[in-house]
Amino acid sequence: MPPITQAGPYPPGPAEPVDMRRMRSDPLAFVTGMNRRYGDITSHEGDGERVFMLHRPELARHILKDNVANYTKANTPDDAMLRPLLGNGLLTSDGEEWAKQRKLCAPAFRRSAVTSFDGIITEETQALLDRWRPTLGAGAPLPVEHHLTSLTLAILTRAVLGVDLGSAGEGFGRAVDAANRFMGHYVPDPDPDPQDTALRRQGYVQARMFLQLVTRTVIAARRSVGGGGQAGHGHGEAGTGSLMDAMLDGLDDTGLRDQVLTLIMAGHETTAKALTWTLYLLDRHPQEADKVREEVDRVLGDRTPTAADLSDLPRCRRAVEEAMRLYPPVWLISRRATGPDTIAGHHVPAGTLVCVSQWVLHRHPDYWERPEAYVPDRFDGAALPSHLYLPFGGGERACIGRHLALVEAVLVLAMLVRSVRLELEPGFVVEPEALVTLRPRHGMRMTARTR
Repeated sequence: MPPITQAGPYPPGPAEPVDMRRMRSDPLAFVTGMNRRYGDITSHEGDGERVFMLHRPELARHILKDNVANYTKANTPDDAMLRPLLGNGLLTSDGEEWAKQRKLCAPAFRRSAVTSFDGIITEETQALLDRWRPTLGAGAPLPVEHHLTSLTLAILTRAVLGVDLGSAGEGFGRAVDAANRFMGHYVPDPDPDPQDTALRRQGYVQARMFLQLVTRTVIAARRSVGGGGQAGHGHGEAGTGSLMDAMLDGLDDTGLRDQVLTLIMAGHETTAKALTWTLYLLDRHPQEADKVREEVDRVLGDRTPTAADLSDLPRCRRAVEEAMRLYPPVWLISRRATGPDTIAGHHVPAGTLVCVSQWVLHRHPDYWERPEAYVPDRFDGAALPSHLYLPFGGGERACIGRHLALVEAVLVLAMLVRSVRLELEPGFVVEPEALVTLRPRHGMRMTARTR
């Protein structure tokens, strides 16, 4: 590490510009190393600009909530990664346009609406278990992360958009992987491996075409049944046309495409990744898995869970919450200062890029006992400092689908635990890869066995 710089008005950090190629080859090590060497507010120069990193909860709260008007997503790394694919949807828009879109979408994600989706969640999960049935007992490993992506996509499109995609969602996990791999990898100039970049770009173009096809399928399916019509089936679906109908009425074709693709991408990804990491961690921690199984057996027996059971499944919820602490689906938040500011006594010039990493906050030893350990009971009613735990972001731009994600994850986990025992394939290497989201680099291959 280069020496700490004390010159100028900036917080401590490397005296020389950071090696961006090295940083982007292992961003989790970079953000962790910056925090451990230089402290909770740091600065460095990268790509010709000054970057601040904030890793105390009150500092995160400052830019995400208390002084949110001074910080924008526009022209940030988040924006640069997502806008080419998602256009000007809810994740990428800003200011009045974002507020208008948020207001349009919010009713579909209220707690009262989300709990009515329980029938769709359990139907789709049972369909997944039925597809797994031929492999039970055969010992054949499954690409669990892709199956969970297909599951959460099916739930999202039926519950929120009122469309049953059927087999159109089967290749979605691989398409999302290809898109993330290209968007999340920086290509230096000159490119040291142009052939690899060309292959990833080709994969991204093909994935984008497929994702846009899914989007067009969703829009066409809703239009084919007319306003208020139903394209799906199952309990909880009677009112699900409202959001799609509102978007059909209130958005032009471009806006509709951007919003539907944004909802599809963002609406399933967090839940799929949270479930993937939860199943992995429960397999690695048998005592915690036994606690979850005991709870599910006691509460449910042989019956299918409903939203009414959520309050009686706290161990399932805590298992998911702790997985999102250790492996937050969104691992970095970036904002750009629109005007000057002062943070912890340091001047922040207008235009400065300011970042918060959930990966660092969620493992910060000053705030978490045994921060690297999987301890779901730490969420047993404990009051956490505001903006310390940010699996869904923070402030007014916190994920609109956070209630759906937790309800869905708990019900899916309960159904899976009730029916099967999932075990990591022997010798399979699991390591996090920080792309647009925090994903297992090699996937998650697990064997499902009947309990």
